[in-house]
Amino acid sequence: MQMNPGWRSVCLGLALVLAPAAWARDGVDVGGNSAFSKLVSADQVEETAKLQYQQTLQQAQQKQALAPADHPQLVRLRRIAQRIIPYTADWNPRAKDWKWQVNLIGSSQVNAWCMPGGKIAFYTGILDKLQLNDDEIAAVMGHEIAHALREHARERMGKSAATNLGANLLSQLLGAGTLGQQVIGGGAQLLNLQFSRSDETEADLVGLELAARAGFDPRAGISLWQKMSTQNTGAPPQWLSTHPASSTRIAQIEKNLPKVLPLYEQARKS
Repeated sequence: MQMNPGWRSVCLGLALVLAPAAWARDGVDVGGNSAFSKLVSADQVEETAKLQYQQTLQQAQQKQALAPADHPQLVRLRRIAQRIIPYTADWNPRAKDWKWQVNLIGSSQVNAWCMPGGKIAFYTGILDKLQLNDDEIAAVMGHEIAHALREHARERMGKSAATNLGANLLSQLLGAGTLGQQVIGGGAQLLNLQFSRSDETEADLVGLELAARAGFDPRAGISLWQKMSTQNTGAPPQWLSTHPASSTRIAQIEKNLPKVLPLYEQARKS
């Protein structure tokens, strides 16, 4: 069956809009941000993140689980963040205007995250159970910050909008944001969004570079995931999980170390 010329033009235009832009640079290579993120307003996503972050902190405060500003581990986290943040705008120009926050929540969960807009939280469980050194914390923090810089949450929302409202996709592409308003307005919970394996791999590599540029040893990514694997003894096989297996992550880190070790050495000399 031969495609109508008009539809051929529409499909070609859609493909061009959604094709990721090539991006050549020093360090790791993960390509440009997904064009699906353009279907959702960054301002809206970041405002939603700000509100949900505040709610999370308020809930922790009510449970007396929010660390005070002078808590030694929180001081440590904020010191590490201050070294990493200056390198974030190279990955996402919006980051230079983000109101960065770093907080520590008392919880046994082995977890940490960074919402869009630079809203970071660590749980005491990941620090206590894994006994992380500064380089390993930088690997975790770089990974979580990378999710925000690569706009993975915004991309997830954009894909959801495109899937749920595909009939309107093409017309909305030229005035991006309306689809996203419907997704965000539906009560999207940023903490519950599931990232894909490719998202996780991107975050590992971008986080590796951020840590290296900030003067933290990127080889700590290997020891981090060795420690994490001890916490995931009951984890499903990789093909049943949205997260890559620890062995796969370690292999990717080892493959990319030659690209980031020179950045680390340069940072140490400066």
